[in-house]
Amino acid sequence: MRAVVCLKQVIDPLTPATSLSLDQTAPKVTATTGSPPVINGFDEQALEAALRLREDAGELEIIALSVGDRFNTEVMKRALAAGADDLVLVEDATLETWDSRYVAVALAAAIRHIGGVDLVLCGRQASDWDNALVPIILAEDLGMPCLTLARRLSIQAGRLEVERVLGDGSQLMSAHLPAVVTVTSELGELRFPTVRERLAAARRQPRRLLLADVAAPAPRTPPLEVLELAIPITGRQCQFIEATDPADAGARLADVLLETRTVLLTGDR
Repeated sequence: MRAVVCLKQVIDPLTPATSLSLDQTAPKVTATTGSPPVINGFDEQALEAALRLREDAGELEIIALSVGDRFNTEVMKRALAAGADDLVLVEDATLETWDSRYVAVALAAAIRHIGGVDLVLCGRQASDWDNALVPIILAEDLGMPCLTLARRLSIQAGRLEVERVLGDGSQLMSAHLPAVVTVTSELGELRFPTVRERLAAARRQPRRLLLADVAAPAPRTPPLEVLELAIPITGRQCQFIEATDPADAGARLADVLLETRTVLLTGDR
């Protein structure tokens, strides 16, 4: 059996907002401090799901696949260090995009190019655009069922079983392979590679492909348009109440709250 795990290189979510720069024309967000990117956290959990399936089911080839632009090879090699059998990077300037459909079409073309797959695992969403659309579009393009928000997976007699997270519990789902699955954070973090595994991965090289190699269609006008990017501005204001005694302070505070139409709830009666 063969499983493809779709990975996305993203800006580290822990990067301070003051270290981010917005390009309204692209549109895109870049880190100005030169801090290295990371693999999207949800995608790392999808890789962990594949590794657990291999431990449980036995024979399973795991291919880590990413489409994008200007990959940090050392960052992407984390997939090899964790246990992926192969790393395929499809690189093109047009793939540095927010357009979920174009990314999904490129992933589907790459999957067909490498010879098909029995299972596609994706993170539930990416930490940069948070669209959660690529896996669904990818499943439609590949003609596969899509099972979402999985926190546990198993394969029994060629049939996939998934425990899906709900707001008030869980749901058991199953589908015939091949299928696409999105993995949620409840599954758990990606295992930490040993020093030996990291050194072995450092000596390996990913397979690098171009969009022309995988016969992906040319980009088209996206169905959605990003009009503006903005970094949320947060702040706090503190107003000190000056008074001659506690009773006066309480009265002044009540006046301030009424003026700003704020309701103060306390446990004191």
